[in-house]
Amino acid sequence: MKTKLYFTAIMLLGSMAISNAQAQNTECVTNLSIYTEHVKVKNYDAAYTPWKMVYETCPGLNRANFIYGERILKDKIKKSSGAEKDGFISDLMALYDNSMVHFPKKTKMADVMIDKVLMKYDNKMISDDEIYSQLGKAFTEDRANFKNPKALYLYFSSLVDLHNSGKKELQEVFDVYDDVTEKIEEENGKLTDIIAKLLPKEGSMTSKEKKRFKAANTNSKSFGKIAGSVDSKLGALADCGNLVPLYQKSFDAKKGDVIWVKRAVGRMFAKECTDDPLFSKMVEVQAELDPSADVYVYLGTLKSKAGDTKGAIADFDKAITLETDAKRRSNIAYKVATIYRRGSKGAARKYAQKAIDANPSNGKAYLLIASLYASSANQCGGTTFEKRAIYWKAADMARKAGRVNPSLSSRANKSAASYSAKAPTKEMIFTDGMAGKTVTFSCWVGGSVKVPSL
Repeated sequence: MKTKLYFTAIMLLGSMAISNAQAQNTECVTNLSIYTEHVKVKNYDAAYTPWKMVYETCPGLNRANFIYGERILKDKIKKSSGAEKDGFISDLMALYDNSMVHFPKKTKMADVMIDKVLMKYDNKMISDDEIYSQLGKAFTEDRANFKNPKALYLYFSSLVDLHNSGKKELQEVFDVYDDVTEKIEEENGKLTDIIAKLLPKEGSMTSKEKKRFKAANTNSKSFGKIAGSVDSKLGALADCGNLVPLYQKSFDAKKGDVIWVKRAVGRMFAKECTDDPLFSKMVEVQAELDPSADVYVYLGTLKSKAGDTKGAIADFDKAITLETDAKRRSNIAYKVATIYRRGSKGAARKYAQKAIDANPSNGKAYLLIASLYASSANQCGGTTFEKRAIYWKAADMARKAGRVNPSLSSRANKSAASYSAKAPTKEMIFTDGMAGKTVTFSCWVGGSVKVPSL
């Protein structure tokens, strides 16, 4: 009889627990619906209480608890101050962590760590050491999802500040600079691929394509700004005066590390430290470790400096032929074009065009051609009008750079504006009677340009 009473009591308690859970779940569903509607109209104050009930009682009920919860708490943070604000920030940090607990398959570790760091950074609640450590962990462990431009900059910027205060070595700065710039190029490359596919459809895009095109342009511009900021932050640290002594010191210990050698050679090339004997020494090492396409660009550079033009051209062409990846082949051709820009403008344009042929989104190649045209004004034309007309051609080339690769739009727009300002004025067009006519260039540039109508 006693056993029977115990069994009955257990059954009763069990049914009460189920009833309570069901009632609780019903209340959660009701409040979920209530706060969702408030969030949709941005009435975050009204959404807070029902959201808090659902989030604390049934956190795994719906992902809206975390997506909308973030918006609600950010609104609270924005409107509060002092201890109250700190409390809401703490709640938001916990929400980010809990999102990984309740929705692990839909939550990316990098996103969570970035969100936490950026919130603390914006509210001056985090040190450079913490920024670098936490973003470094996110970048290392979840690189594929580390896509936030601001976070990429902070990751590198905090390291430079730590180096400047004597806490980090210069080599680490270079290593992270390479990692960050490679990631920026990688993400921007995905965006320019989208733009390249949609550009021919401009004027006939569907509404979905227009949104995609606009988003790709906007995000590419963001990566462009960040890339410029990263380079500015690196500044004089990467000058030959710093690079050469560092690499000389590390050479014996690192010469077997192919990644270190390739990055060091690439950086010396980019910073025009190619006259130093260390450059040729390291190129030889890279040729032994990894005789890839890039090596032939560097070997060609050395031959060009030694006066072996025929040998240099053979190496440059071999580099382009060896590379099977279109984007890398484009970058190699662009490197070669930069080598020729001072000595042979025709050859520079030839390789810049090869860069464009391999990757139509290579905006740097367009900008290089634009600068080649602009620097040839005095050689192209018999009259002042004809000489200045070349700037229209340069400006058009610069504008193309910004269209195919919006990350370069700021630089491209400035270049185009500068070139346009040097082109014939309306008064000149009128005085010379050139409105609507065509100016043909008999110099190395070739081609022609149509004069604007008045």
